[in-house]
Amino acid sequence: MARETTWLSRLKSQISHKLIHPTSKLARTRSRNVGVLAFEIAGLFSKLLALHQSLSDKNIVRLKNEAIALEGVRKIVSNDESFLLGLACAEMVQNLHVICKAVARLSDRATDPTLRSFSECLEDFASTGRDNYNWAALCGKDLEGLVRRIDRYIAATAALYREIEELNSIQNSLKKTPPEGALEVQQKVVWQKQEIKYVKEKSLWNRSYDSVVLLLARLIFTVLARIKFVFGIGQSYYPHPSTLPRSLSASATVFPSSDLSGNHNSYVSGPLTSTPLHLNKRMTTIGSGTGNRVGFFESRTKDLTPPPTTLGAAALALHYSNLIIVLEKMIKSPHLVGLDAREDVYAMLPNSIRSSLRVRLKGVGFSATDPVLAAEWRDALGRILTWLGPLAHNMIKWQNERSFEQQNLMPKSTNVLLLQTLHFANKDKTEAAITELLVGLNYIWRFEREMNAKALLECSNFFFNNKSSSPINNLQS
Repeated sequence: MARETTWLSRLKSQISHKLIHPTSKLARTRSRNVGVLAFEIAGLFSKLLALHQSLSDKNIVRLKNEAIALEGVRKIVSNDESFLLGLACAEMVQNLHVICKAVARLSDRATDPTLRSFSECLEDFASTGRDNYNWAALCGKDLEGLVRRIDRYIAATAALYREIEELNSIQNSLKKTPPEGALEVQQKVVWQKQEIKYVKEKSLWNRSYDSVVLLLARLIFTVLARIKFVFGIGQSYYPHPSTLPRSLSASATVFPSSDLSGNHNSYVSGPLTSTPLHLNKRMTTIGSGTGNRVGFFESRTKDLTPPPTTLGAAALALHYSNLIIVLEKMIKSPHLVGLDAREDVYAMLPNSIRSSLRVRLKGVGFSATDPVLAAEWRDALGRILTWLGPLAHNMIKWQNERSFEQQNLMPKSTNVLLLQTLHFANKDKTEAAITELLVGLNYIWRFEREMNAKALLECSNFFFNNKSSSPINNLQS
């Protein structure tokens, strides 16, 4: 009797535990496989790999020698290399922060308590360099193997997405198929489901949830360590510089002889700057023990706030980019510009440019017949567009890439940084350049019209003279 009572009490205890914790079984089930979250996670992996690729030795050299060396960047953004490198660093950190927020949300569903503490571990690593779980300890072949593995997962998950879309298409066609042809379509549905089952095995769909979140965490820590090392952020946060993996060093062609903190270990290369970037001065307050502790990612987000004198602050960067591209097309073919197109361009101008344009055109005559002056204007406009045009096109490309991300599973790799656009461009300097384009275009356009009118007049006179002196007219007279 006592044994039966013990058994009943144990059963009662188990039932009450399930009633009190009804989500524990759901959590265990959710942690087994990634499931439908595979598509979101594949997108995160794709963004991380794109960011990791942008920090490769080759791209770091391109950043220093090409991106921040653009003539337009130097003219209307900044001529301070450290400032420009700081902007590049801030944008990369911000892109990483967006990914980190999504991964933090995913990590809350993990069963491993270590993964559930992802946010705290990340902030600690970003601020102090402490990596308690060695998530950033990826180097050499280990890192290359991880990247190849993730690439396969991304490709398989993208294939799974396409197969599911195909299945939906077949099922929709089945509804419209007459009864005599339904059997064949039903067989296609069966085959398609088998194909989906096969692809799921190779994709993220059937991977362990915790293992996939761990892959995300390790890749995030690795990318963040790479960013900090390349841009020379908080080198003192690494108590043992020799433990930093060789693969996390910057390009050897940038600073081949750099050494960290007086340590004599041989690295492939060092950071981009031997001194902290100008935008990193706020980072000295992190981890100082003061009450107003500023987070690593929060401080970087502030760095991307455009100054009041820029087009980004005035929300005119995209508008001016479209205007410059329109002017570029008109300057290439001024003879094709009609009166309606001129009015459309004028309608695009803000009041500040209209005012400066009126001042520049005041006193200019209506005649434009000097071919030498027209040639000089063409050369001048060509020189302006050589450095201003790329920034305008980069602005459109930067915007389109982010719109592409919103609409597609696998985001396109970002090849353009915000510093290469008109976002941080000085408003007054940009408007002065646009005004110069408008003044030059006005003269070239009038010159082309007058030359065309003159040519038509000469043709008509030639035709009239030939007609009056023809033999038929002489016979009639």
